[in-house]
Amino acid sequence: MSTLYIVATPIGNLGDFSPRAIEILKKVDYIACEDTRTSGKLLKHFGIDTQTFSFHLHNEHKKVGHLLNILNANQDVALISDAGMPGISDPGFLAVRAVQQEEHTVSVIPGPDAATTALVASGLPCDRYSFEGFLPHKKGRQKRLGQLAEEERTLVIYESPNRLLKLIDELEQYFGKDRLITIARELTKTFEEIQRGTVEEMKNEFTSRDSIKGEIVVVVAGKRYSE
Repeated sequence: MSTLYIVATPIGNLGDFSPRAIEILKKVDYIACEDTRTSGKLLKHFGIDTQTFSFHLHNEHKKVGHLLNILNANQDVALISDAGMPGISDPGFLAVRAVQQEEHTVSVIPGPDAATTALVASGLPCDRYSFEGFLPHKKGRQKRLGQLAEEERTLVIYESPNRLLKLIDELEQYFGKDRLITIARELTKTFEEIQRGTVEEMKNEFTSRDSIKGEIVVVVAGKRYSE
């Protein structure tokens, strides 16, 4: 049977790309990319000329069949996202499920991801945590925030820079101004920043800025955590 490789790619620093990941991407027959243009820059940098095709959130259902056709023809495929581990707030789950149902092999090539990187850097408990990814933008958002406010595990939330201030306001409303949080921005990149403090302190810090840029992970202390 053929193999689908799930390959983690750097979240910023290209030095985090493992030799094994590069080797796999060079030897497979095809690479399924979340964005072929973004991945093309990475692949070119490492001298990888394997043929690519798009596999993203908006075409995942349609492209699963294409991916299976390749595997059924005894060819191997690697799946990569723009950054980090495919399937973690990125396309990948449907492909893995379908490939396993067809009894092909799924092999994961581990590497960096923003969630655990921010979690460890936060200084908050890492032994038990809840990964929330991106919260619902509209329907169900307020209800989910209310539920999470009662969660005793550390929370890991992804947020876009243009919505960060809104999220901080919501955390103040549902979690209280004294809840400890960490805001990690541009992880592993040149301008990496990790800010830690209460919700109120982080609100003061980020509302004072002219602009907020970069990929952001917010790590929130559980309800009963105190230092």
